[in-house]
Amino acid sequence: MAIQDTRVILVLAIMFTTGALLQLLGCVLFNNWWPMLVGIMYVLVPMPYLFFGSSGGESYGIYASTMQSGWVDAGKFLTGFSAVGSIAIPAILAHAKVITTGALIMELAAVAVLGATVLTYDYYSSRDGSGGGYF
Repeated sequence: MAIQDTRVILVLAIMFTTGALLQLLGCVLFNNWWPMLVGIMYVLVPMPYLFFGSSGGESYGIYASTMQSGWVDAGKFLTGFSAVGSIAIPAILAHAKVITTGALIMELAAVAVLGATVLTYDYYSSRDGSGGGYF
């Protein structure tokens, strides 16, 4: 099983590196650093889920399930809302002719690869039986 875990970690590392490389190439090849704004979104996207979506305690007494579900739903909504920004920022920049279409394609490819990396990590972490989750 250790070989399987090593292969999964290797694939995840290659996927993440490819996404970061596409992000940088979208800026370097077209000599325009505006698409790096999406890099800020990569930091901001998981924050609402980490703050609101991962509350696991039963500290609300009789209203535990309703209150907890509301915070989890709010965290998921804000995560999805900020994830749309990863696609919207390059699209808006391309529409305003601030970046070229080639840079837009590179940025969207980077978002797709990094999104696939997160989904692959989530799949393998939940498959272990450790309860899943993001961290």
